[in-house]
Amino acid sequence: MRSNTDRNSRVGDESSSELGTLDGALDVSFSVGPFRLLLWSAAAGSAAWGLLAPYFRDAEGALRGTVCLPIAIAVALGVLGFGVSTKWKTAAAWLALGVVGQAVALQMIVAGIEIRYAHYRLVGTLISDSPWLLATLAFQTIAVSVGFRNRFALVFKWLTRNFRFWQLSAIALAFVLTGTTVSRDTGYYVQEVIFATFVQTLNLINILLVAWSLPNSVLASLRSFAARLNGTGTFGISRTKLLVILLGILAAALSALLSFVSYERHPHLGDEVAYLYHARYLATGALWMPTPSVLPAFNLDLFDFDATRWYATPPVGWPLVLAIGVFLNADWLVNPVLTGISVILAYVLVQELYDRRTALLTAILLTASPWFILVGMSFMTHTSSLAFGLAAAVAMLRARRNDSISWALASGAAVGMVGLIRPLEGAIIGVLIGLWVVGLGGNRLKLPGIAAWIAGCGTVGAIIFCYNYVLTGSPTKFPIMVWADKYMGVNSNAMGFGPERGAGWPIDPYPGHSPFEALINANLNTAAINTELFGWATGSLILVIFLCFSERLRRSDLLMAALLIGVFIAHCFYWFSGGPDFAARYWFLMIVPLVVLSVRGAECLIDRLKNEPGVSLAGSRVLIAVALLSLMALVNFLPWRAIDKYHRYLRMRPDIIDLAKTYNFGRSLVLIRGKRFPDFASAAIYNPIDLQAGSPVFAFDENPDLRHQVLKVYRDRPVWIVDGPSRTNAGFEIAEGPVSADVLLEREPPGGR
Repeated sequence: MRSNTDRNSRVGDESSSELGTLDGALDVSFSVGPFRLLLWSAAAGSAAWGLLAPYFRDAEGALRGTVCLPIAIAVALGVLGFGVSTKWKTAAAWLALGVVGQAVALQMIVAGIEIRYAHYRLVGTLISDSPWLLATLAFQTIAVSVGFRNRFALVFKWLTRNFRFWQLSAIALAFVLTGTTVSRDTGYYVQEVIFATFVQTLNLINILLVAWSLPNSVLASLRSFAARLNGTGTFGISRTKLLVILLGILAAALSALLSFVSYERHPHLGDEVAYLYHARYLATGALWMPTPSVLPAFNLDLFDFDATRWYATPPVGWPLVLAIGVFLNADWLVNPVLTGISVILAYVLVQELYDRRTALLTAILLTASPWFILVGMSFMTHTSSLAFGLAAAVAMLRARRNDSISWALASGAAVGMVGLIRPLEGAIIGVLIGLWVVGLGGNRLKLPGIAAWIAGCGTVGAIIFCYNYVLTGSPTKFPIMVWADKYMGVNSNAMGFGPERGAGWPIDPYPGHSPFEALINANLNTAAINTELFGWATGSLILVIFLCFSERLRRSDLLMAALLIGVFIAHCFYWFSGGPDFAARYWFLMIVPLVVLSVRGAECLIDRLKNEPGVSLAGSRVLIAVALLSLMALVNFLPWRAIDKYHRYLRMRPDIIDLAKTYNFGRSLVLIRGKRFPDFASAAIYNPIDLQAGSPVFAFDENPDLRHQVLKVYRDRPVWIVDGPSRTNAGFEIAEGPVSADVLLEREPPGGR
């Protein structure tokens, strides 16, 4: 009797023989060279069309998100050109279709620079607005249906043989419910869920056809290449470790590139403005700034004041870290550097808990995660919280293994830093690592190690209480909570349920906070993660869902799940989901566990396919499918999201500083007309810490009375009047100037406008 291996090899070789026959037919009908040249010429033409045609640019000449479709077509044609004369020509064709299919699906989504959750346009709207998108989707559907028709029975038998009915039902339900966010319009939501499920299923089958079509010889070559990573590389370091270091550098470089090109090294959220301003005065050694004589002309969101002090109210941890970048004149590089460090720390952590292969795959997928890279390009707190959390976990594992007091102290200090940056996350990490300290899941630290860990937590964590006392007069009163109580209402920002919770924002589902709203927030965050964790056309959580209902969880998987559950439960008691900014940003600590569980899901799938008739080299096929999904996301999703959403997100932009250089504002007063956010906030971040310094001072021109007060204070300076983006629907534009402050005071007395 032949072994399963022999049978699998024979079945795998059948596709190779079919491809050989097809090669012969191609040789008879035409020469491959000219056809490849034609495909590559068409690819170049599609790319040039996208980059040069005015249709793909806005009124200012900046690329729009629609450019990603012709670029995707160019990539698809390039793939076809490479594959046309190879053994993997069929796989190349399916891959090209998948690349274009994902790009088309993204063009059906309404996202953009406004603060809103992304949703699919429904079929009726697409028929009237973009019928060619639906036509392309229909072509993909027909092609995939034809290609899959003879394989459906095999897949169905495998599913029913490996899973019970309840497991298949649970997997299907999770797959459907994570496809899109809830809507206030129930009818719209039902239609969108159906459409999103269809699109994800179509792309899942498409990538399955790619993996199924790859010849064994190609897979064997790739497996041989992967095996060579186990050797020793340059400087005596293993090739795997060198690869991880390169992955860290790549992640940092990608985040830095997007920060420079898409984010324009400029804060885009009110939170980021506060963080960066905070970091700038901390870098000078000050804990606050003098209260401006005309405060309303300079005040910003999340800033508070008293008679003599003006200060940012968010926790001090992240601004302290960011101040290092400010001091080095590289504030925009702090998060990208932490992004790269996080990749390396994640590898070390996962290798300790699992094995080297799982750790390497985790590092690769983390580097390819659009969510990870996009958060890393920002000025937000989440990357630093993740980096210190990973450092705390790695140090604790080393402390438990070596019974090291110094590692225990380092772990505690890192936990304390997480608490300084995001206090709630510090509590979550502190509780989970504290369970490790007392022996859960391994050896308990000895008393000196426990004391060192507590000392590390306490010493660093005490900074926040000292800081609170200096600013609010009480160690337990956080400036951000005092600010929220003052401007949003008492207990508006507190944890727990109640009608007084919340700020009344349009994206807050309901007034107050309740368990039902906690479920809505959970849906918003889960659907966002499914979209942005990997940017996969199949949905990013598919492997996690598969693992959770496979009954194959290991003890280390349960540790990962514990962090997921801890973050989820803690944030159930907070009224806001985090909004659509940077996906489920309040759940960002989940990213490493989710990546790890995705890798474990792939490993579980490989294990169930090992001896499956008709599937040869199952492990290689699964890993190649995962790799191709991530490559497709880097081609399609990441640039689409960076261009369509984050370039000048919320109309925040840095071109006021270009105007200042072009027109040599010098020691002047610049009055910004428009809204406090985004117009004044975009300019205010370039104000000097000393508002009497000999450089441009940007003030908010809210009304005639405020203008009059500011002009009197800065009477000795020439004045420029600038309209902000909300007035121009473009960039900052000079409305008038330079003009004397006295002229303006005489021309427009208080109340005269």
